[in-house]
Amino acid sequence: MQVDVLNAKELKKAAPVFGQLSFDNHEQVVFCNDKDTGLKAIIGIHNTVLGPALGGTRMWNYTSEWEALNDVLRLSRGMTFKSAITGLNLGGGKAVIIGDAKTQKTPELMMKFGEYVDSLGGKYITAEDVGMETADMDLVRDVTPYVTGISEERGGSGNPSPVTAYGVFMGIKAAAKYQFGTDELEGRSVLVQGIGHVGETLVEYLISDGAKVYISDISEERLQEVSKKYGAIIFDEADVYSAHVDIYAPCALGATINDETVNRLNCKVIAGAANNQLSDEVRHGQILRERGIVYAPDFLINAGGIINVYAELEKYSRQEIMSKTQNIYNTTLQILETAAKEDMTTHFAALKIARQRIEDRKKSSLK
Repeated sequence: MQVDVLNAKELKKAAPVFGQLSFDNHEQVVFCNDKDTGLKAIIGIHNTVLGPALGGTRMWNYTSEWEALNDVLRLSRGMTFKSAITGLNLGGGKAVIIGDAKTQKTPELMMKFGEYVDSLGGKYITAEDVGMETADMDLVRDVTPYVTGISEERGGSGNPSPVTAYGVFMGIKAAAKYQFGTDELEGRSVLVQGIGHVGETLVEYLISDGAKVYISDISEERLQEVSKKYGAIIFDEADVYSAHVDIYAPCALGATINDETVNRLNCKVIAGAANNQLSDEVRHGQILRERGIVYAPDFLINAGGIINVYAELEKYSRQEIMSKTQNIYNTTLQILETAAKEDMTTHFAALKIARQRIEDRKKSSLK
């Protein structure tokens, strides 16, 4: 059987890793392959200046390996800034496993992945993400100590999704306060796109606060289930981006704010749980600003999950977890006000604070 292999010239031209815009000075990228279990995974370690790189593992049926690589690079970079702006002594990392979590995930595959995590000696600490459950993290824990989000029965903090949702809820209220003059959500219309673990809990918070909640998801079964459970309205129009709502909360995959959608938006606030919501951070952030749409930076308001799993490392209480997550409200409001005052996008204002903390730590370590 003939195997096509790129020669050195072709590989250089392809620039598959260092040439990616999302590479952004990653410290390490690890490709994991195991024939026996079918594992194909990529671990991205973006930055460890503030501490070990912590970030979840996502299992997704990517259309190509390049798509998986770009996703892990963007996600791990985002984790760096998420930990930095939240004040955690952690770096940024992420992992993706290529495959269908419903049909291809096995205990053997998860434990083999855990062995690869263990081989990094603590430089990367994994956790739960899309396609993963707390039980999967328990399997990883069987072969490595470098995992968080394990079950409470095993001394962990459990599923981080409820805390993530609470942080997003705090971010939504802060953005509403800035845009509408009040953080009361009574009567406000909110479209939640993606109702997985985080999205469903966010729906519960929003409805409890009096919001009129619309839901959108690729699973009709989930839509019916969540609608019946909380009284949310199923959004049945084809174009979610043109919906006339006060707040758009993307809680599925990233890059929903892109060239095709950014000028169709009819909302006043964007605040959701999805990572990397802006396909182009600079250009799309600026368009939102020019259109008067308040964007609550995703890597700030979805930080509740990492605050939750960080508690396993630092051994702080549930009360402290919720207190730190609630503070997302204050930080969000501060960043929105700073962005307006300094004439910059909200994304850049948040990024500036995160980068400054990393630079300060670099300088202090050189003394």
